[in-house]
Amino acid sequence: MRKSNKIGWQLLIGLSILATTSHARSTQVIIYSDDAYPPYSYQIQGKATGIYPDILRQVFEKMPEFTVIIKPVPFKRGLRLLETGKGFALFPPYKYPNHRPYVNPYSVPILQEEVVVYCHNDVSLPNGPRLTRWPEDFYGKTIGINAAFSIGGEAFWNAARDGQLRVEEAKDNQENILKMRAKRIDCYINDKLSIAWEIKRLKLSGRIDKSEFFQLAALVSTEYGYLGYTAYGEDFPYKEKFVAQFDRILLDLQQAGVVEQVIRTYTD
Repeated sequence: MRKSNKIGWQLLIGLSILATTSHARSTQVIIYSDDAYPPYSYQIQGKATGIYPDILRQVFEKMPEFTVIIKPVPFKRGLRLLETGKGFALFPPYKYPNHRPYVNPYSVPILQEEVVVYCHNDVSLPNGPRLTRWPEDFYGKTIGINAAFSIGGEAFWNAARDGQLRVEEAKDNQENILKMRAKRIDCYINDKLSIAWEIKRLKLSGRIDKSEFFQLAALVSTEYGYLGYTAYGEDFPYKEKFVAQFDRILLDLQQAGVVEQVIRTYTD
């Protein structure tokens, strides 16, 4: 009996040492995520939540050389971390290499999003969203946008620069939608699912009583979300290996239908 117990303890100690050694050999990597972009990427009590975190966790589980920590931050701060080289990677930026030269490379596309414009009902749109000219039909309007977002296209930002329309930043979806409900802004540009998700949450919480205050005003573009890496890799010697492994595993999961499965858990 004593001999059996001794062997058991030796086995347990050996397994513990093996697990500790394996963990010690893995490289700890911090990946930043947008903390205010539901249902795609947000945080609940400091934990990254949403479609992108759920997909990426499944990728990271298949990368045993790395121990990945997902840290939610305001999107603007995440971009700044990449720009200064203090952060390794952030999700889910769209791919704008001309606007953000400090993000390089981008991963393979993670999933597709549809950028739209919603307006409050006092904004006149006689032709409906599919016939709306973007951005010309919105000249003179104030368009809400999430802080640090670059969506809308070059013509939109040129119009803002030239004073033909006004762009007003707010922290997140909720703040922009409440501003639109109060008619402090005319319209709001973001992903279609993200806007619909936040309107539903505001209705359930009683902060707005119906979604008929808003109208779909323009279909702007189709975009893809990525994992974007800092262009400055001096402090991240594992960057090349991580990028290659991530892309390979993500493609495998996409082909297996995992991305669609995750999306359905948030939309069904």
